[in-house]
Amino acid sequence: MQTSIPCLWFDTQAEAAAAFYVSVFPNSKVLEKAYYGEAGPGLQGSVMTVRFRLDGQEFLGLNGGPTFTFTEAVSFIVYCDTQDEIDRLWQRLSEGGKKAECGWLKDRYGLSWQIVPTVLASMVVDKDVGRRDRVMHAMLRMTKLDIAGLERAYAGDDEDDAEPDHTFHGPAMK
Repeated sequence: MQTSIPCLWFDTQAEAAAAFYVSVFPNSKVLEKAYYGEAGPGLQGSVMTVRFRLDGQEFLGLNGGPTFTFTEAVSFIVYCDTQDEIDRLWQRLSEGGKKAECGWLKDRYGLSWQIVPTVLASMVVDKDVGRRDRVMHAMLRMTKLDIAGLERAYAGDDEDDAEPDHTFHGPAMK
């Protein structure tokens, strides 16, 4: 067991959310469920927590009631090696949710995700400021991230050289 895992607070949907996430990510499974007893505070016999693993990363889903909800202040980054992987995860995770710029989305449960090409990590730390800026300009114009478009910008072959607004206001969920 990991010594530190994210706990995701749901109203009553922890079990459904865990089942959904397990269906989206490879090498994933529900590990265990705990149920509320007579002491509550949830309804006796209802699911209290669901521990699950998504491609090696453990999570705990808690049915804690409507007191707290997810915000974009916390998101999970998923690095993808191929455009097919980005496309698949983007489509699945955004079903019933909201899409935003720069690879951000909110799933049907309100949890924020960033679907990011692995190659972007090296592009944004390149020592060549021009390359970094071109990649950032390209990324700021994208909703779902496009590896080919980012690579064109990195190489200096991006035909759309319009300057975006450099003020990042966070993901505007659509």
